[in-house]
Parts: sequence; structure tokens; C-alpha cells
Amino acid sequence: MALLSFKFDTQPINQVLSAGNSAVKLVILNRPHKLNSLNYEMVSQILKNLRMYETDSSVKLVILKGNGKGFCAGGDVVSVISSSLTGHWTYPLKFYGKQLILDHLAATYKKPLVSVINGVVMGGGAGLSMNTTFRIVTEKAVFAMPETYIGFFPDVSASYFLSRLPGYFGEYLGLTGARLDGIEMAACGLATHFIHSTKLNALENALQAITSSNVSTVSALIETFTEKPTVKKDSPFKRLEIINKCFSKGTVEDIIQSLIRKGRIQNIEQCLHRDYNIASHLFKRTVSNDFYEGSRAKLFDKDNKPKWEPSKLELVSEEMVEQHFTNITDHAWEPLQLPQRFHSPIITASRL
Repeated sequence: MALLSFKFDTQPINQVLSAGNSAVKLVILNRPHKLNSLNYEMVSQILKNLRMYETDSSVKLVILKGNGKGFCAGGDVVSVISSSLTGHWTYPLKFYGKQLILDHLAATYKKPLVSVINGVVMGGGAGLSMNTTFRIVTEKAVFAMPETYIGFFPDVSASYFLSRLPGYFGEYLGLTGARLDGIEMAACGLATHFIHSTKLNALENALQAITSSNVSTVSALIETFTEKPTVKKDSPFKRLEIINKCFSKGTVEDIIQSLIRKGRIQNIEQCLHRDYNIASHLFKRTVSNDFYEGSRAKLFDKDNKPKWEPSKLELVSEEMVEQHFTNITDHAWEPLQLPQRFHSPIITASRL
């Protein structure tokens, strides 16, 4: 692997912006040169803002959006790998744990939380947005959970929101890292509303005039901007019958059954705790070096030739799989501590 160094952004800009008025707040991801990939500072600031707005009785609605061409392309994997290799393996885990706490807050938010997605939303960006009350997408939206490309797994509550898609479409997205456009996101239920990007400014202006936290009121307003475009004929969602047949099998098997299928009957907290444990093993390399090797091949050396361990699927034993779900036996490791939230996720129409 090439020589790595742990680099922080040095640009004199605020990577998370706040806007809006006393009743409606906007939280804007502002790292456009990195497609708003989340680093520790951004996660901390978003978490701080959302907590503050949730307890402010004058705030009725919060909007999440991103500057530039993406909502959020995911977590900043380069800095995660760099910090792990130049320090202790638990360094990236502290960032990851805080990211999961943020995802948990978004999923259980006590006020309507609106994600406006007008570009790329992947990985950590999906974890932040896919469990919010409303997920508004445009024709420019691109969704994917591409973690398998770098030897990771569909995380940040993907086992919760992917498992609730029709049939076995979630398994398909999680295993293949396939990309969906905004129309497909709305069709399968990842998004609650589709609007054309030319209407975004008008929608945001209308939302900022909201004076109520009533979900039905917010939904009715968004509906006035919504379109119902037709899914392309060659869309994978049009082939759901074939996907169901292929991805309902019981192999790749035990891994998928342990991740996404369990998520169908588990709550958001159970899914996030499992994500944390799996990530802990991947960061510590207790079973294999695949996360670091996959990142090397895709993000650092960029030769796209990872040498996986084991090299073949049939060499992955049940014991290796099960080990990822256990606690780490290391004095430096701490289990994920999610704060108690006496509020269930708001169920939107796409999840009924």
C-alpha cells in the first residue's frame, strides 16, 4: 500500500452550515469538493445542530441538504484508513460510533426531518437520510450502498432500511452495490417523494413557511410539488420477479441472512449495534484484512485488483461469519452506547 498520512481539511470554510428561520432550520453539508463525504467534524456538528433544534420548541421542521453535486457520498473512508494505520485501530471506531449515534437520532427524531437529495447519496449519506421522515429526490439523485467494493458491508442501518424494501430488492442492492436514480428510489420506497430539480427552490421556500410540526401538513405541502414519473423499462426494479428468485436463496447465504433478513424483524437500535460490532472486527482485522485491502485497491493505489482473504467464497466458514457479530475481546474496545430515545421512528407511506 502506498504511504498514507492522516489529513484533515484545511480549507477555511464551515463544513456544515445553518440557515432558515425561527420555525424551520436547514442543516447544509458544505464539503462539495468531496461530495460532502462525512468526516468526524461534520458528524459532530450535524449531531450538535439536530439535538439543539429538537429541544427548541420554536423549531417545527428541519431540512437536511448538501451543497454541490451530492447530498453525501458517504463516510470519509480515506481518513478512516489513514487514522487507523497511523494510530490505534480504535481511532476510526470512535468516529464510526458517533456516526451511528447521528443516524439513530435522525431515525428517531421527534420533529419532521426532511432530506432533500439532489445528487449522490451513498453509504454514510444514506445512513443519515434514508430513515428521516421525508426523503425528497430529484432526477439528479443517485443512490448506492457500494461498501462491498472495498471489503466492507452495507452498514449505517442499511439492514434496517434495505430490509424493508419490496421482495428481495434490498438484498440485491446490498450485495451488488447497484445504483438507482431518483425515479427508482421513489418507486421502491427509498424516497418518499420525487420532484423535478427545477422546483427545489420553490419547495424549500414553501417548507420554510411551515409553522406546524404536523406530519400530515408537511406531507400535503410536499405533495403539491410531487411528480410520478415512469420507471425506465431496463430498471432493475422492473425485474423484481427475477431478483426475488435469485436473491431469496439461502446462501451468500448465511451472511445475508444474518444481516439484511434479520433486519426485517429488528428495530433500528439492534441494527446499529450489529453494524458497530461488524465494523469493529473489520477495523481490528480479527478475521481478515479485506477492508484495508479493498480500500487500498479502490481508493489509494486505485489498481482495482484487491487480493481478498479468503480468495474464494467457499473458503469463508460459518465460524468466520459468526465472529463478526461478537463483542471484541480487547481492553480498548467499548460497545456502542446509544442514548435512550423515547420516540419511535415516524412511519411514512413508503414503509406501510
